[in-house]
Amino acid sequence: MDLGLLGKVAVVGGASRGIGAATARVLAGEGCRLVLAARGAAALEAFATELRGGGAEVETVACDLFAPAGAQRLIDAAQARFGRLDILVNNAGGSSGGRFQENDRTAFEVGFSRNFWPAVSCSHAALPLLQQAGGVIIHVSSIWGREAGGVAAYNVAKAALISLTKAMGRDLAPLGVRCVGVAPGSVLHPGGSWERRRQADPEGIDAWMRAEIPAGRFGTAEEVGRVIAFLASPAASWVNATTVVVDGGQSRAF
Repeated sequence: MDLGLLGKVAVVGGASRGIGAATARVLAGEGCRLVLAARGAAALEAFATELRGGGAEVETVACDLFAPAGAQRLIDAAQARFGRLDILVNNAGGSSGGRFQENDRTAFEVGFSRNFWPAVSCSHAALPLLQQAGGVIIHVSSIWGREAGGVAAYNVAKAALISLTKAMGRDLAPLGVRCVGVAPGSVLHPGGSWERRRQADPEGIDAWMRAEIPAGRFGTAEEVGRVIAFLASPAASWVNATTVVVDGGQSRAF
């Protein structure tokens, strides 16, 4: 399916592996020009080299999006290389903390610094370019921002990101910019947390998977990436200020 993304410029955070990398592959396949960010320069450049081998135009920015300066550097790189920005995928983040009684305020601040503030900083930095292009912002949250599961510091930051998606979608629509969220369920990919857990306890994790996920398997990063690409495209032009669940029926919330 041609999503109408040929020549569009997309910035993807957390792009060296997992959902970020899968999203970049899908967008590259649709003809997008890419600006990819991650903290690890070597892994990021290796992935970019793979995409360039398939004909994609790719700029890489090794930076820490947990700091506002990193967000501005990323958007500046997109403007310098391509002169425009159509799609911003806020995918930087990571699990943090444990049970509430084990976490102090610092643990919750870490959760927000990883899973909420990068989206705010990147969106602010990108807004002028996105407004010029009539672009779209995609926030990658989690089903654990919608219901119980996971750990407290991570959950509350992802819940805040889902709320932010609603607020931004409504606030930015008059400027011609959409904001949409994606809430993945449990996704298995190389180097991810579910892979580590499965290696540590394969029988236990497989039993949990069969009990909790109706399809009897984990989701893949590519399945999430395809939904992100659709939501970023003109085909989803009337999808705004909402978060789309991509979990194979795992979550129990309506």
